[in-house]
Amino acid sequence: MVNAPARSDLPADLNARIAEQARALGFAACGFASAAEDPVRAARLETWLGEGHHGSMEWMAARADQRRSPQDLWPEARSVIALGMSYAPAHDPLALEAAPDRARISVYAQGKDYHDVVKKRLKALARWLVAEVPGTEVKVFVDTAPVMEKPLGEAAGIGWQGKHTNLVSPDHGSWLFLGAIYTTLELGLDLAPAEPHRDQCGSCRACLDACPTDAFPAPYRLDARRCISYLTIEHKGPVAEEFREALGNRIYGCDDCLAVCPWNKFASEAQAIADFLPRAELVAPRLAELLALDDAGFRALFSGSPIKRIGRDRLVRNCLYAAGNSGDAGLIPQVAALTDDPDPVVADAARWALARLTSCP
Repeated sequence: MVNAPARSDLPADLNARIAEQARALGFAACGFASAAEDPVRAARLETWLGEGHHGSMEWMAARADQRRSPQDLWPEARSVIALGMSYAPAHDPLALEAAPDRARISVYAQGKDYHDVVKKRLKALARWLVAEVPGTEVKVFVDTAPVMEKPLGEAAGIGWQGKHTNLVSPDHGSWLFLGAIYTTLELGLDLAPAEPHRDQCGSCRACLDACPTDAFPAPYRLDARRCISYLTIEHKGPVAEEFREALGNRIYGCDDCLAVCPWNKFASEAQAIADFLPRAELVAPRLAELLALDDAGFRALFSGSPIKRIGRDRLVRNCLYAAGNSGDAGLIPQVAALTDDPDPVVADAARWALARLTSCP
């Protein structure tokens, strides 16, 4: 390992220059935190896992020891650069609730895959930092490693974890993709500390009341097993019948708790990042067209989209639940044809939807 420069050798304005470069690369928020373990943060993770609120996301528990702190994942890390990139929508994410023949796709998934977009810019910032301070070592992370981006963002002062457990920025609302750069640099946190952001949710409970499946057992606590984002994206088997009607026409993710957050009135549209602008065909797709997708059609439609990760079968399963909730008898032939689908989960969803549609008055 190459030794990073001592703090006394660093430019006094390095933090400010990092933040300026981050803004130039399209990041709306930038803050700095220590890479050392925070006992409170680690305890909250252990409690959440111990209550089973991660559902079938075994990877959350499998690497919990590395998730506890940046130094548990990378012992050489000394500081964290926490970053947020806005994907604030120009349209009302809840508008399609009244259009049951259409499918609702979470705002974040209507443009290009954020993993690729954010990681590319994180790497550009990391390269700039290494060039500015030779000998620096860095690692970049975007939602694909055991990193607690939201608590780190709070520790770095870019926002606070709201009652819906997502990060809320007073300047950019809830619509933020989060990323982190771990570095061997001591970024002078003792000289200019980034205070953890003060919670500003107050008595508001709009996000809690908006949840269709009551996924919040208490403020600041999420039971993923009841969350529509988890059920439509992470959950692989049949969705429990108690939740199917509550899914409505949501087929990939859910924006309800984010969309009602009053702090979003300060968010500006996507910070002019063209990659996050919605693709026209994903803003309000017709259920009938999605139900007709085979594997090749699915891969063609969702190329470059995070939706491609769940595969055709899970997407069609979700569309069938939406069809069953639509009351649209015109979908009966398509739904009936899928009762013989090779995938047993799809076939089960089709039988449920068919029973709902044929019982409609």
